[in-house]
Amino acid sequence: MLDRFTRLHRSQGFHTDERAIEGLPIRLVIALVVGVASLSVMMNMLGGLQGLSVTELDARPSPEVVTPGDQTIDLTVVGSDGDPVSDATVVVTGGTADIDGVKTATTGRDGTASVRVDPSLRPNQEDGTLVVDIKPPVGSEFADERGNTEILVVSES
Repeated sequence: MLDRFTRLHRSQGFHTDERAIEGLPIRLVIALVVGVASLSVMMNMLGGLQGLSVTELDARPSPEVVTPGDQTIDLTVVGSDGDPVSDATVVVTGGTADIDGVKTATTGRDGTASVRVDPSLRPNQEDGTLVVDIKPPVGSEFADERGNTEILVVSES
């Protein structure tokens, strides 16, 4: 009979005990504290990486559509915020339209460079493109990873 009373008392006591954290193994508590501290350190490190990011460059050709023949194209290099970038090198090559070699120019203070091109189209070709690449200024936080606006060459007929 005492056995039954002791078991009943222990089971009721367990349900009313509010010191449940004391029942956790100490290793689990230590792992939880270390995990939270590690997460905090990692989040601080990731927050500091924003200063290491690069800004994507883009080229804005003017005019964007040209006809075959000798002409000058102005290319404005801008950062992701739209501000002009000086000392960048623009490189224009033939895409589906042809030009003689590779044309390069360096942007000035206003972010603009002028490139002289003489695009041509192949027989029975109505349009083509010239490809624009940008080499960022040396030692800058800029990059040119994505494709830039291509220059469209259309036949005069």
